[in-house]
Amino acid sequence: LVMAATRNVMRAVRVFEFGGPEVLKLQSDVLVPVPKENQVLIKVHACGVNPVETYIRSGTYARKPALPYTPGSDVAGVIESVGEHVTAFKKGDRVFTLETLSGGYAEYAVAAANRVFPLADKLDFRQGAAIGVPYFTAYRALFQKGCAKAGESVLVHGASGGVGLAACQIARACGLKVLGTAGTEEGMNVILRNGAHQAFNHRDPNYTERIKACTGPGGVDIIIEMLSNVNLDTDLQLLSCAGRVMVVGCRGRIEINPRDTMSKESSIIGVSLFLATEEERHECATAVLDGIEAGWLKPVVGLEYPLEKVAKAHEDIICSSGARGKMVLLL
Repeated sequence: LVMAATRNVMRAVRVFEFGGPEVLKLQSDVLVPVPKENQVLIKVHACGVNPVETYIRSGTYARKPALPYTPGSDVAGVIESVGEHVTAFKKGDRVFTLETLSGGYAEYAVAAANRVFPLADKLDFRQGAAIGVPYFTAYRALFQKGCAKAGESVLVHGASGGVGLAACQIARACGLKVLGTAGTEEGMNVILRNGAHQAFNHRDPNYTERIKACTGPGGVDIIIEMLSNVNLDTDLQLLSCAGRVMVVGCRGRIEINPRDTMSKESSIIGVSLFLATEEERHECATAVLDGIEAGWLKPVVGLEYPLEKVAKAHEDIICSSGARGKMVLLL
């Protein structure tokens, strides 16, 4: 009887109020969710940590979940059970998700079957947890919103994190000239190993001049921008005619001169994976699964934390001196 009872509960991180990392509470008596129709239950082995999860937790983000909730969307693990009408998956299948319904910072998570994808044997669970949000976001920014074409140049600003490395790998595989920035020597090396033709240190006071020297008078066609509240004004000076800045990340306000967009007929375009249509998600998924199959899509895992250290993970993803891949929680 005791055995049966223990299987009904799990460890999961719960948020009862919005605030700092300390509001993340690890509880050991959370009920294991039950998959409804067209849903699956996954035994979680690893879960990605994304900057957006810290904004949601703080209560400052446009989307606020109902309290209490469990954060986390990109999990990798094994199917534990399936709800009615699910034919694509069965118990024991290795999978990764784009999002979850019950929250990923937990031992088990429920997800809609159409947000779950098979995890190739060549990738481990840590890598599986580094696919969903970063690669779908990078593909959306480059192609669905940025209309990138082979032969164009792309500058990935903050390229050593999860989305940045995904953008470097995808852009390189699709025939773009890839430039990337990072804040450390180690970060620059990671970028170069993952598709960038050239890397620049954005802590170097003259790094924009170096980028201009590299792109020549034409400028760069697309900028994938992770920290637009710091870089957007400078980005507009680096663009080519009809160039576009894809705003993937932002942590505050910035002042720009709109005339900079007029002189080159350039565009500033916001990117939100949350707003993707079903068709667009399907297109992203196809590109990502093809990339894994072809072998060029290789998620880079950065810092790893046990579930007990989730508050530290949330602190580090915002305050660390430089990312080196996707941050993950291990279960």
